Amino acid sequence: MSKQEQLQEAIDRLRTAIPELQGALVASTDGLPIAYSMGGNTDPVRIAAMAATALGLGKRIGETLSAGQLAETSVTGSNAQILIYAAGTKGVLAVIAPTWSSVGLIHLEARDVSRKIAEML
Repeated sequence: MSKQEQLQEAIDRLRTAIPELQGALVASTDGLPIAYSMGGNTDPVRIAAMAATALGLGKRIGETLSAGQLAETSVTGSNAQILIYAAGTKGVLAVIAPTWSSVGLIHLEARDVSRKIAEML
């Protein structure tokens, strides 16, 4: 199985584990989509670029505040929440969920997936 297929399988398992997710995406830290499963008319190219930018900004804030290595960040809006996880030094995992979703469950599953993605990249 190719790396691309393994990454896609990881995303698919995450979506299966948390059915209410509206999308999940793996991107490179330079903002290119690698694997994704997005609902609706969401553009994975735009989401990948924004997730990588948010990760980069979060890392910069962490460094400035001496908070250590960034693990994750999130954006919560009135209709959805976007959770962004560092996947090693080369990748980013973005998860889009309704605001009513259990963040604890998402963290439990997504943190594990982001570690696996980091190993693959």
